[in-house]
Amino acid sequence: MFLTRLDPCLTGMEACAAAHHRARELTALGHEVRLMPAAYVKPYVKRGNTDAADAEAICDAVTHPTMRFVPVKSAVRQAALLDHKARDFLVRQRTQIVNAIRAHLGEFGIVVPKGIQNVDRLLDAARDVHSTTRPALDMLAGRLRDTQARIEDVTARIGAMQAEDALPRRLATVPRVGTISSSAFTALVRGFTSCSRVRNATARACCSAVSGSTKRMVGCVAASAMASASAASFFRRFRNGLT
Repeated sequence: MFLTRLDPCLTGMEACAAAHHRARELTALGHEVRLMPAAYVKPYVKRGNTDAADAEAICDAVTHPTMRFVPVKSAVRQAALLDHKARDFLVRQRTQIVNAIRAHLGEFGIVVPKGIQNVDRLLDAARDVHSTTRPALDMLAGRLRDTQARIEDVTARIGAMQAEDALPRRLATVPRVGTISSSAFTALVRGFTSCSRVRNATARACCSAVSGSTKRMVGCVAASAMASASAASFFRRFRNGLT
């Protein structure tokens, strides 16, 4: 590896999905690693979209005195976020399956109210169709039940991790913030100790988030925190818990 032969130096990288793993490896070699949101590096690109132009832009950005950096995630934090990403993927799969069953039943004149709370009614209605259509619908129904079971398993695992950490438990005291949101927000924001306001921490957490669903979850938590009457005092307590 090229960097193993170099003396310890400052290394800048865009905060992509694999950047945190590489940052941990380079830090172990003695290098100082700084991760930056790609959106903050883009203005430093002069022209073109080449590796050389991107590398030059990163070199300029990493030495800028007002640049905001993304804290390097530990392997444990990345594992916690992976549970949230897997759950979000399964929830989207569940929605696709429900929509497919609803559309197929609609072709036979069977209509059930929308909403995940009406899934049982949807599966009951699927038993009333012609026998030749049952194999395909039974296959989709089985896939739906399996996906729902997996979602429950991941949710239980997230809940267990949240119960062991005082920080997400404290965040869950904010109105309209639950186990899933508090756990995801904590996994992203932990490390932003320099933020004095919840909106600043949220903006930086969204920049470090990879998936859009995680960004939406962080935004919902921040909106609930800022809407609460004791948002300022709460965030001070929350920030003190980060140090």
